[in-house]
Amino acid sequence: MGFAESLGSRVGSFRPAMGLELYLDLLSQPCRAIYIFAKKNRIPFEMRTVELLKGQHLSDAFAQVNPLKKVPALKDGDFTLAESVAILLYLTRKYKVADHWYPQDLQACARVDEYLAWQHTTLRRSCLRALWHKVMFPVFLGEPVSPEMLATTLAELDVTLQLLEDKFLQNKAFLIGPHVSLADLVAITELMHVSCMDRGGPARRGGPWGVAEVLPPAVLIYGNLFWSYVAPKPGRCCHS
Repeated sequence: MGFAESLGSRVGSFRPAMGLELYLDLLSQPCRAIYIFAKKNRIPFEMRTVELLKGQHLSDAFAQVNPLKKVPALKDGDFTLAESVAILLYLTRKYKVADHWYPQDLQACARVDEYLAWQHTTLRRSCLRALWHKVMFPVFLGEPVSPEMLATTLAELDVTLQLLEDKFLQNKAFLIGPHVSLADLVAITELMHVSCMDRGGPARRGGPWGVAEVLPPAVLIYGNLFWSYVAPKPGRCCHS
């Protein structure tokens, strides 16, 4: 039995479940953020593994849970929910986790919201593009991109990482302040993939600020999961 398979039932089985179900593939950065968050906060859930590389997210069975056919997805009784940030906020509110994850203080909460909005359209795009151009295409597909395109991609990544440090991290212990938040968790699951590129700087090394001290087992295990299980073929954008 493989690592991912051992984590929980596969999407195709759809055994009746009581309570919370999370539909995840831990190769996906947003899925890892949700999994780590749920485990760290001892939220009880049943893992439903959806293997992206086998196209299970495109099945009719999975479409019953998420018509968008993307992971992660959540099912809580008759209620279903898509999109990683929405799922994280749902778990935060339902299970009343420690305040530092998503503070009640208006301005601190707004800072988390600000980062989550920026990350989803900026850092995530830059990290994924760099990963494919630097590693996936040449190493796994045997199709290296041109030196000019790679240089442009890495330059864009450096600009984004510098913005992350200058705008959000600054000289703080964590992105929002003295305590870890959803912003840090979402950031580090993206930066795990950048760590192989040796870009320099606290955010650029993929081991930012104090996050690794707060979540060491998760960071070590799931940072390496991608490199162990990635398959040599590209996939469409299927995780949100």
